[in-house]
Amino acid sequence: MNMLDTIKGSYFSEILPEGWDIAKIMDCVSNDPASVCEPQDFWCKDFRPVKCTNLEEFGAYMGHEIAMQIKLTKEEGRKLILILPVGPMGMYKWAVYFLKEWNVDCKHVYGFNMDEWADADGNTLPASDPAAFQNAMTEAFYGPLGELTVPEDQRNFATRENLPTYPEKIAALKAEGAKQVLVYGIGRMCHIAFWEPHFAKDYATVEEWKAAPYRVGARLHPFTIEQNAITSFRSSWPLIPCYANTIGPAIIFNSDYAIGGADGVLSRGMQWQGMSFWMTLRHGPTKAITSSWIPTMPGKLFFMEELAGPLCPDTN
Repeated sequence: MNMLDTIKGSYFSEILPEGWDIAKIMDCVSNDPASVCEPQDFWCKDFRPVKCTNLEEFGAYMGHEIAMQIKLTKEEGRKLILILPVGPMGMYKWAVYFLKEWNVDCKHVYGFNMDEWADADGNTLPASDPAAFQNAMTEAFYGPLGELTVPEDQRNFATRENLPTYPEKIAALKAEGAKQVLVYGIGRMCHIAFWEPHFAKDYATVEEWKAAPYRVGARLHPFTIEQNAITSFRSSWPLIPCYANTIGPAIIFNSDYAIGGADGVLSRGMQWQGMSFWMTLRHGPTKAITSSWIPTMPGKLFFMEELAGPLCPDTN
């Protein structure tokens, strides 16, 4: 007996996103952990998962990758568009460490935070609020860089007023030869940024979905709220807004390179991200699963080895 046998008429069936095939998801999570890095037909030849054995290693590897993109574009004389998340976060202290060791400044970097908590109208928290993503980015990355930091007028946050300016700003930078690098985590509902699975039904075709640049006051899935309760709010989901401002596929998947992180492990052998991780790697691209497009892009996805499983218990 499992979900496939019991979904009909259940309350869960009312919040399962359209386009999520439970049988196919079961196939995704039933793979041998040893096969996790095996390339699939839909993967970009320059996409590679990278296994990490502990969280400090995870943060160091991912931080080094971010710092290296900043260093390389500096040496090439190119501007760098960095699409930045607030989660995962451990990589930022390492990016700061490497940039300071190399004495590489970020004057050529243009930061675009991918999302922010909001209300239904897109109003966001004050920048100084401890829960605001703008505050988190300043504390973790922009502030610690000191004199090497990204100039303040080159930092963009997903406020109701500023998010709609992202496409024009990014296009202008690309016209000048800028490189766009996406830094991302994978959500419980396989979102990248806060681009949720239920948004897919609003677009008739994949082409329309991929052309969507952003949403202001986007409705969050209940599981996204629960994920953030676990990872950021010490279990207290009443503290979490039910809406967010977020970039969309037109910005996410038009990046030249992507640096991803999946670190969703908990204590006592528990985790929350293994299913989302395997769906990303094995499902194949569909507009109902945002992260399923990640392997079609060049880049690296750093992951905690526990996420590979096995996710299915041994019943022998």
